[in-house]
This record gives sequence, C-alpha cells and structure tokens, in this order.
Amino acid sequence: MKLNAVLAGVGGQGVVTVARLLAQAALLDGLEITQGELHGMSQRGGTVHAQLRMSDQPLESPQVPKGRADLIIGMEPSEALRFSGWLSPTGHIVSAMAPVENVPDYPPIEGIHKAIMAFDHSLLVDARTIAKAAGSLRAENFAVAGAAIAYLPIKLESLEACILEKSVRWKERDRDAAIAAMKVGYALGLEAHAAKV
Repeated sequence: MKLNAVLAGVGGQGVVTVARLLAQAALLDGLEITQGELHGMSQRGGTVHAQLRMSDQPLESPQVPKGRADLIIGMEPSEALRFSGWLSPTGHIVSAMAPVENVPDYPPIEGIHKAIMAFDHSLLVDARTIAKAAGSLRAENFAVAGAAIAYLPIKLESLEACILEKSVRWKERDRDAAIAAMKVGYALGLEAHAAKV
C-alpha cells in the first residue's frame, strides 16, 4: 500500500499543523511516512502546501510527483483547484467550501466549486458551518482533515489522539471544537467515499 497526499491552503489556515497531525497519526498506525518540503509564504494569505506520502513499505522520496497524488486536501477551494494538476486519474479532492478572498480579483466561488466537482472523485465540505456548530471557527481545518481521513489509511482514533496531544495548551473550547468538527467531517467523508468508490 502506498498513498500520496497534497495539502493546499493559505497562510493562517493550519496547513502545516494538519500535515504534521496526519503524519503523526499515520506513524501511530504503523505506517512509513515522509513529509515533503513546504512551499509558499507562511504569512497570512500566502499560498502554502505540504506533501505527505504514506506506505506500509519504506519510502525513498518525500516528493509527490505531479499526476500521482491520491488525495488533494484543500483548506481553501481555489488552492485545492490550483494543485489539482498533482492529482492522479483515480485521485480524490476533499476541500473546504468557503473561500479566503485574499486578492481583489478573486474569481466567483461558484465557478471554483463547479470546477472541483467536475473531478469524478471530489467532496466539498462546509467546514465553516461545521466549525461554527462545533463552537469555534478555528476548527474549520479539522472538519476538512476529518473528511480527508475517510480516504486515508489512518484511524479516526489515531488522529484524535494526536489532536489531544497537540492541544494540551489550547483553550478547552478550541480543543473540543476541533474534535467535534473532525468527527462530523469524518462522517461526511465516509458517506461520500462509499458513494463514489
């Protein structure tokens, strides 16, 4: 088993945090993992992406070749679309719906959603609504991460354990919201994945 994932978003959305948590969860589940170099600007609003490779065998390269990603995880829809060139023909896109309109000429969001859904295997997650319901907008990225693990060889419990370890210094509200949003996202991901496989 080998799986390649690319995470895409903008600065401030927790792309790096989610990539590290997914990597830690994969290690907990006994997988070999490499985390590729992060690209882009780390300041708020700049493009950020990370690459993850998981396998039950040793991995040689941390880089996901273009056209070989099994999963694009988009914290921001236009960024998910920007990295769709990395997607394999049988790959999946899991992306947040809400845009981060960080440029004056941000394209109409309906067109971006339509372009994402044109891929055979795609899921748009209303992460903002899920996070609000969970009690903190900071949980948006965890709703997307939860949906994504339905497509990854990672157990929900492993990601939850990693979040709990990471969140020791967080406010209780943010920690609880992260876990709740992740679980709602996971249920959506399971349903969508089962329908499209």
